[in-house]
Amino acid sequence: MLNVQCKKMAKLWDKGFEIQDKIERFTIGRDREMDLYLAEADVLGSMAHITMLESIGLLQTDELKQLLAELRNIHTEIKKGEFVIEEGIEDVHSQVELMLTRKLGDIGKKIHSGRSRNDQVLVDLKLFIRRQLKDIASDVMELFKELQAQSERYKNVLMPGYTHLQVAMPSSFGLWFGAYAESLVDDMMFLQAAFRMTNRNPLGSAAGYGSSFPLNRTMTTELLGFDSMNYNVVYAQMGRGKTERNVAFALASIAGTVSKLAFDACMFSSQNFAFVKLPNDCTTGSSIMPHKKNPDVFELTRAKCNKLQGLPQQIMLIMNNLPSGYFRDLQIIKEVFLPAFQELRDCLQMTTYIINKIKVNEDILSDSRYDLMFSVEEVNRLVTEGMPFRDAYKKVGLDIEAGKFTPCKEVHHTHEGSIGNLCTEQIAALMNSVWNGFNFEKMESAEEALINGYGL
Repeated sequence: MLNVQCKKMAKLWDKGFEIQDKIERFTIGRDREMDLYLAEADVLGSMAHITMLESIGLLQTDELKQLLAELRNIHTEIKKGEFVIEEGIEDVHSQVELMLTRKLGDIGKKIHSGRSRNDQVLVDLKLFIRRQLKDIASDVMELFKELQAQSERYKNVLMPGYTHLQVAMPSSFGLWFGAYAESLVDDMMFLQAAFRMTNRNPLGSAAGYGSSFPLNRTMTTELLGFDSMNYNVVYAQMGRGKTERNVAFALASIAGTVSKLAFDACMFSSQNFAFVKLPNDCTTGSSIMPHKKNPDVFELTRAKCNKLQGLPQQIMLIMNNLPSGYFRDLQIIKEVFLPAFQELRDCLQMTTYIINKIKVNEDILSDSRYDLMFSVEEVNRLVTEGMPFRDAYKKVGLDIEAGKFTPCKEVHHTHEGSIGNLCTEQIAALMNSVWNGFNFEKMESAEEALINGYGL
């Protein structure tokens, strides 16, 4: 009997005929694997949806109570890592409905009224994405704090600044660490924009054309803690792919910052530079050269982040030139998109760990190869004494060519954002303002209320 029920429930669109096995394998693809990412979100979306169905008379109150209780049991299984999408079950939506029907019989078959798998996966993706964006934002904040701490710790330690990979002008470790901290502020602004575009409710758009049921979309929007809904049902469906692309651009922006930092760290830790020393437990060795300590973590971070920077283009190419309405092409986006969050989180967490333990060479400038980086300082000194800039520039240039240049290795930079005025507090205030603009609390309190039954 159970096998018959499984077969019957395997496809929500079943019309009584079988499709060829290889066609089924091809069309399902990696959906069962990918849909595990969405399982928790699918339960939350279903809880909000059936609560709304009861309010418009499509479920009885006692039916709602039974369904909510069983959905909470499924949610517990998911949190414990015990939830599986069974062999022969097409996707997470089918699995959840099957589990409800096994426990509650015909009541379980009522949960799909007024929705399609199209808006079901849309809301699942949005619930999943916004939770992942909060985790990413938290990891970015941790890296930001470490960078700012190191910026303050080493703010008086000078290092060469480079243009064209040639020694250029004095910089400092305060500037170097602080530059990446402020870069993350801009990345966080991008992330907040992606969060705001994501945090709109598509549920109730059904297959992209709405429903003849009197659905209360405002209610599900409030129950799920969305900022607003995707009002136009056609646009709600058109948002599939667009949402992932916009989020991918935000992830790519963070990845770009981390990749550049990783490149610097690899270069500055090499013997030719020796500006920083990576912690021993963050390096690997060579099978033939006993002296080697390789910056593999940062090299892998650089590669992973560069791969993530290609994610928006992958998504664009999959969805490019699709007209309005749903197409199965969009399924493939999941395969490149859903795992990307954890990959970026791994890079952020590894980078934070190493930045916390990195050691700075405080005696770089004793090496005479860096003497010429003080040439501009000498030009500026002569200008302050009254010499025209072009004359000062020419004099210092001729002294360098004649081997007569003697650097003064003291710098006196006072303007905002310079060596002597890092604006660390102002950058921190800007980051905190961006963080507060997310308003994650609304999302979290709504989800907690659904899971724990507050007010339901």
